[in-house]
Amino acid sequence: MTATETQPSRATRGVNLKVLGPILALVVLVIVGAALNGNFLSAANITNVLSRSAFIGIIAVGMTFVITAGGLDLSVGSMAAFIAGLMILVMNAMLPVMGPGWPLVFVGMLTAMVAGTLAGFVNGFLITTMRIEAFIVTLGTMGIYRSLVTWLADGGTLSLDFGMRSVIRPIYFDGILGISWPIIVFALVAISGELVMRRAAFGRHAAAVGSNDQVARYSSVNVNRVRMLTYVFLGILVGVATIMYVPRLGSASPSTGVLWELEAIAAVIIGGTMLKGGFGRVWGTVIGVLILSLIDNILNLTDGVSPYLNGAIQGVIIILAVILQRDKKAES
Repeated sequence: MTATETQPSRATRGVNLKVLGPILALVVLVIVGAALNGNFLSAANITNVLSRSAFIGIIAVGMTFVITAGGLDLSVGSMAAFIAGLMILVMNAMLPVMGPGWPLVFVGMLTAMVAGTLAGFVNGFLITTMRIEAFIVTLGTMGIYRSLVTWLADGGTLSLDFGMRSVIRPIYFDGILGISWPIIVFALVAISGELVMRRAAFGRHAAAVGSNDQVARYSSVNVNRVRMLTYVFLGILVGVATIMYVPRLGSASPSTGVLWELEAIAAVIIGGTMLKGGFGRVWGTVIGVLILSLIDNILNLTDGVSPYLNGAIQGVIIILAVILQRDKKAES
C-alpha cells in the first residue's frame, strides 16, 4: 500500500474520531452514571440535568460563534449576574406602578435583552473598533460587571419581591408536555444556531474570519462587522439565559454566574470547535454542555469524588481538549 493510499484513510479516521469522540464520551458517561446510581436515568433527574444545563447551553451557543470567529469572552458569567441584578431591580422598582403580573415580567425581560445586547456591543466595539485584544477587554468587563452587581446588592443579595416570584416562576418550572421552558428555549436556540452556522452566510463568514481574517477581507467579508455581531449575539443569548435563570431562585448576588464562562468555553472546545477559530459546530457544543452537566450530576449523586472539584475537572478537560486539537492540527 502506498503513502497516497494511506493518507485518505488516516484523514477519514481523524474526521470520524473528531465527530464521534464527544458522542462516545456522552454515551460512556450515561452508562457510568446509570451503573453508579439507580436514580440517574429517572425522568426527574434527567429533567433536572437538562433544565440546569440550559443556562450554560444557551450561552455556549453564542460562545461558539465568538470562538469560531477567532474571539473569546471571559465576561459572560459576570454579565449574567449583572443583568440578573438589573432585571430584579427594575421589576422591584416598577412593581408599585404596574403591580404584579405578566406586563411587569415583560418589562423585566426587555431589560435583560437590552442590557445583554448593550453589553455585547461594548465588548465588540472595544475589540473591533478600539483594537484591544479580546482577552484583555473581556477580562476587564468581567471585573466591571462583577463589581457592579456587588455594588447594586451592597455586598449582599438582590431578591425579587415575593409578590412577583409566584408570577415569574412558571418561566423556569412550567413547560409543555412535561418539558420545561428552559429546555425548550435551549433546544430552539441550539437548532437555530446550528442552521445559521451551517446554512447562513453569517456562519460561513465567522469561520472565514476565524481561519484567516486577511483572506476574509480579500473575499469582501466585513471582518469587523462579523466579529462585532458575534459578541452582540452572545450578549443577547446571555440575556435570554438570565431570563430563564432569575425565576429559578428569584435572586442575584455577587456569586451568581461564577465560572459560567469556564463551563461555556469548555463545552465549546469539547464539542470540537477550534479554540483558535476557523471551525465551529453548534451541535458539538450541545454535546459538550451535556457532558459537563452529566459529570457534575454524577459527582453529586456519588461519594467517590467531591462535587467541589467540578471546576478543576472542567479545567483539566479544557487543557486536554486543546492539546488534542493541537496534535490533530500538527498531524494534518
